[in-house]
Order: sequence, then structure tokens, then C-alpha cells
Amino acid sequence: MIVQFLGAARTVTGSMHLIQVNGKQILLDCGLFQGRRAETYERNRHFSFEPSSIDAVVLSHAHIDHAGNLPNLVKQGFSGPIFCTPASADLCRIMLMDSGHIQEKDAEFVSKKNVKKKLPPVEPLYSIDDVQPTLDLLREFHYHTSFDVVDGVSAKYFDAGHILGSASIHLTIKEAKGREKHFGFSGDVGRPDMPILRDPEFMGNVDALICESTYGGRVHPPPTEAPGKFLDVVKRTVDRGGKIIIPSFSVGRTQDIVYQMNNLKNEGKLPDIPVFVDSPLSTNATEVFRKHTECFDEETLAIMKQDNDVFGFDRLRYIRDVEESKKLNERTDPCMIIAASGMCEAGRIVHHLRNNIEDPKNTVMIVGYQAEHTLGRRIVEKNPEVSIFGEVKKLNCEVAVMNSFSAHADKNELLHYVQNFDNSVLNNIFLVHGDADQAEKFSASLREKKFKQVNIPERLEKFEM
Repeated sequence: MIVQFLGAARTVTGSMHLIQVNGKQILLDCGLFQGRRAETYERNRHFSFEPSSIDAVVLSHAHIDHAGNLPNLVKQGFSGPIFCTPASADLCRIMLMDSGHIQEKDAEFVSKKNVKKKLPPVEPLYSIDDVQPTLDLLREFHYHTSFDVVDGVSAKYFDAGHILGSASIHLTIKEAKGREKHFGFSGDVGRPDMPILRDPEFMGNVDALICESTYGGRVHPPPTEAPGKFLDVVKRTVDRGGKIIIPSFSVGRTQDIVYQMNNLKNEGKLPDIPVFVDSPLSTNATEVFRKHTECFDEETLAIMKQDNDVFGFDRLRYIRDVEESKKLNERTDPCMIIAASGMCEAGRIVHHLRNNIEDPKNTVMIVGYQAEHTLGRRIVEKNPEVSIFGEVKKLNCEVAVMNSFSAHADKNELLHYVQNFDNSVLNNIFLVHGDADQAEKFSASLREKKFKQVNIPERLEKFEM
């Protein structure tokens, strides 16, 4: 058995890991890499393997950095099953269509610029038309249900507590010589005691584990602090007559924020300002959340007995229409605008930032991880000037970073997750989905806990088990 790390190796995007066993090839995730535009384009377009040679894909969850390159994989020849949970399947149906639209629009934008430079046009990575053949390959399985991936390999999903439908994966592998091995993939591990979703589950002991390490060297504020800190930022921005601009992932983070605001509204604490979720994808994703209450924790289900819509209140509006989105930039009254993308690299949030970051009355609230070389990272680092659509803008507004909203486990929570495994059985740990410094700090913490053979693979590196 050989495992090769094709993405999210010493970085946090582009999750993709290849397992070769008994003459079969299984892909764990097939995500889009995000970073510098030229590198992103080349890395996402070209696979390091022949797509038609892959026998199956096992998907951990629907976030674009884990599922976003599936249509390109299918476009280039993959025709096997794509396994996922039912909630992930429903999210993929809306997110991949949205991604196809973005790919088309990005290619159109770059091609227009290339015409002026007398360069050839750019083809989209994939189009909306490429998405439906991908969706036709989805195969849905609930948590704790064993299913056959390929001959000799079965899988079982466990709740990862990260986003709706997110899963850790336990593979049982019967090798040709009769030996049985257990292989785990954490996916993205969520945080205990977060609102809406259940806590991460233990998948059972495994011989080897691929584990995320996004915040492997950092400790978040406890989730219980999130509402209070959020309210403080909102109140002081409203007091100075400003807007709160929140770049947010359409799936997971947006629903978390709306849920918290709904609770604050019910408690009479939320300032009486209009709140806009300016994202067709977020609007559609919220409908998927409403459909999959089987993923909710007991606290949320209890609240829903008193409040039949935890994702809505009287001052909240979901916006689909692009013209209505543009009108938000004409507003001068205090308000809140939540829009995608979460790392500020595309979508409506870029326009809202362009129109609002130079006004010191306003606040940009960062509620999620910002990868290197993204506009979001430059805002978090409080660069005095940032480039948006080729224009240099002064970063005069307040920047509030709210790590308590993170859906990724921190150092201590990851340690707790891994310590569920018997270190006399777990012979190999591979740390992925983390910048090198975070992975190295988490590796040191694991070694202190007597876990042996902790690896931080390079991209394309192979390990024989």
C-alpha cells in the first residue's frame, strides 16, 4: 500500500491524497488549491496522475478546497463513484455549480485583460456544463454505515463536526496477502461545543492517520466568548456610524454567524441595524442546513422547539440579485454585510471591500482562516495598502479578527482528537492541511505525547505502508 500527498501538503488548500492498494487507486478529496493566480491556475488544471486511472473518490466534505476540483477530474476522464454523506451531496450540488460559474467568469475577466496585452484567451478550469456529469457520480452514505470503495477496501464515515455533513474516514483494507490494515483520514476536524453541529467523533483505532493541522500551533478563544466579542465589535462600529463587512465562507461560517445573531436578537442584545447576507450560494446553503437537521446538536434542536427558524430574523435579508447587491454600496447608514468568498479572493465581498475599507468608521470582521497570498491574509496582517481589482486602496478601517468563530480545531482540540487513538497501534501520522510552521508545532506536541513516526509530507511525496 502506498499513500501519496498531492495537495494540502505544507499548505491549507487543495486537499488531495492518493492511496494505491491491490492494484487500485483511491483519491481522498479532490480540492481546489488557492494562492497566487498563476500557480493556482497551473496546479488546479494539471493532475499528477491520469484521471481515468482513479477507481474511486472518497470525499470528506463539500468545502471547495476539498471538493472543488471534482468537475475537472471528471472532465479529464474520471468516471468512478464519488462517495460522500447525504448533506455533503446536497452541498456539492449547489457549491460545484457556483464554482463552475466562478471559473467561467474568472476566465472571461482574465481573457479580457489578455486581449489588451495581445495574449491568448484563457479557458475556464471547468464550466457549469461540466458539473452535472460530476453530480451524477455522487454516491451517498450516512455516518457509521460501511460501504465498499473498491475490491478489498471498505469505508465508514464518522462525524467530523466541521461543517454540515463533514466526515472523518475510516478505511479497512484487506491486502492481497490476507493482511488487514486500518487507515484514517481526519478530514477537517471541528471544535467541541460549537453551535449547530455535533462534536467530532472518534473513528476507532487505525494503523495510520492523515490528520489536519491548520491551527496545530495556536489556541483559540473558547466558543463561549464568540457572541460577546462579536457584539462588542458590532456595537462600537454602529456607535461611530460605520458598516460591518464580514468576508465569510458561504457554507458553515455564514450559518454560524446568522445563528449567533438570531440568538442575540432573541435575547434583545443585537443593535437594530439591517443585516444582509449578500450571496446566492449562502442563501442556497442555508436551505440545505434547514433540510439536514439530523446533523444538528441537542442544544440547537432544543432551541428550534421555541424558534422554528434559527437562520432568520426580522432585520435579516438574503440577497440573490446582483443589482440589489450593488445598491448596498450606496448605503451610508450603519449595517452589516456578510458576503463570500471567505478569503476575499473572488465574489461579491471583493466589491464591498473595495468600497468600504478606506473609511475609518467601518470594520472588516475576519471570521475564518486566511491562506497565504490572499487578500484576506493581507487584511489580517493590516498592510497599510492593499490591491483590489488592480487599484491600490488604503486600509483605514478597523480590522477585527474573530478566531473564536473558527470551525477548525485548535492545538489543544487537535491533541484531544488524536489522543483518542492508541499510540501502540497508530504507527504513522501524516500532518496535512496546515502551513509548515503550524504542522511542525503540532508534530512536536504529538511527539511529547509519545506518538511515533509523525511525518509532514512534501507535495507529491510517497510513503509505502
